[in-house]
Amino acid sequence: MEYWNITQTAENWGISPRRLQTLCAAGKIPGATRFGKAWMIPKSTQKPADGRTKASKEQRSSATKKNMPMPRKTPFLHMTDLYSSPGDGEKSIAALESNPEAQVLLAAEIAYSKGDIEKVYESAYYLLHQHSGFYAMISAGMLLALCAIWRGDLHMWRQAKIHMAEAPAKTDADRDIVTFSITAVDSVLYDVTSFPDWFKMGRFELLPADALPAAKVFYAKYLYAVGYSLATKQLQLQGLQGLSLLTVIPNAIEPMISQAIVDNSIIAEIYLRMTCAATYHNGGNNEQAIYHIDRAVALALPDKLYGILAEYGRTLGSLLEQRISRIDPAVWQTVHGLYCTYFAGWTKLSGSVRGKNLATTLTPKEREVAKLAAFGFKNGQIAATLNMSVSSVKQAVTSVSNKTGMPREDFAAIL
Repeated sequence: MEYWNITQTAENWGISPRRLQTLCAAGKIPGATRFGKAWMIPKSTQKPADGRTKASKEQRSSATKKNMPMPRKTPFLHMTDLYSSPGDGEKSIAALESNPEAQVLLAAEIAYSKGDIEKVYESAYYLLHQHSGFYAMISAGMLLALCAIWRGDLHMWRQAKIHMAEAPAKTDADRDIVTFSITAVDSVLYDVTSFPDWFKMGRFELLPADALPAAKVFYAKYLYAVGYSLATKQLQLQGLQGLSLLTVIPNAIEPMISQAIVDNSIIAEIYLRMTCAATYHNGGNNEQAIYHIDRAVALALPDKLYGILAEYGRTLGSLLEQRISRIDPAVWQTVHGLYCTYFAGWTKLSGSVRGKNLATTLTPKEREVAKLAAFGFKNGQIAATLNMSVSSVKQAVTSVSNKTGMPREDFAAIL
């Protein structure tokens, strides 16, 4: 994509550079990106109407009236039955031709699942600046927040959450959707503190029925995050410690997977299976982890939904590599490339949001050793779990400490 700087764009559009700077800072120029202290604007971007004029205000009012309602009452169109068969991604998008807003949104959500973050970014800004309806606005904010994770962009992350909070909620149900959506993106960074009590208890009747597949996906992620925090002693719950919660969480996720199949929700099923696999893997049950990885990969391959698989490279490590490589090494190379981008952005943003210095230089094996050490495993237990010698485990622990400057008892803080 080719860009113009502020001076070039201002001259081409016939406005002052200062006015253009203000519009960029306010997020009113689709695709505008800050590089250091300078704004760069895609050459293909059209000059926005002057929102201060009467004609522009009337045009916005007319555009709002033309907005068609979402075909499903949820900001997660890709987790509904609109996309219900592996390989039918483009067909599902084409089927929404009569509803352009929904078509743009579904295309963006499927693009995210593929790891096409540039397309997601452009679509999110398009929806946010077209005065879209409530669900499209929420979705666009979420997509922008997810782009921020891939890019490690704290400013974009904050702006995305502001967009979500400012979505035109008219009812209590709308406000519950806003709350759920904001906390859903928080959960991607393992921040589960902002989930409302009704969500933590699994009481989803406050949400529209179309949003339930997505609610279950994020509830599974919430359970995993709680179990992981408990295992690494970052969270304390009376009567629970160590891996006790992680080993039973799959009992809650498995029925959700069955329901996703009944709901014809491909994306939800993939996410649930991958989360379940991560939980089994961290709980020491790789046999069941492999079962779900293989089925999730089979669902993802027809439409190349590699972005979802890449999200789990951090939690599933070498096990994910083994299962994908046995099918097609070239696919793993693509997934691995996406994972490296995602992990770098996730680590940078998560560290900024949580005020932690997360480790980025650990090898996959060192990360697995550090994780088990954070779980409280002794060297012998780690060696048996990872099929390593005790001396190799000791070397890995020493290497992690040297790279991070953290003693073994603090490994949870850098993972």
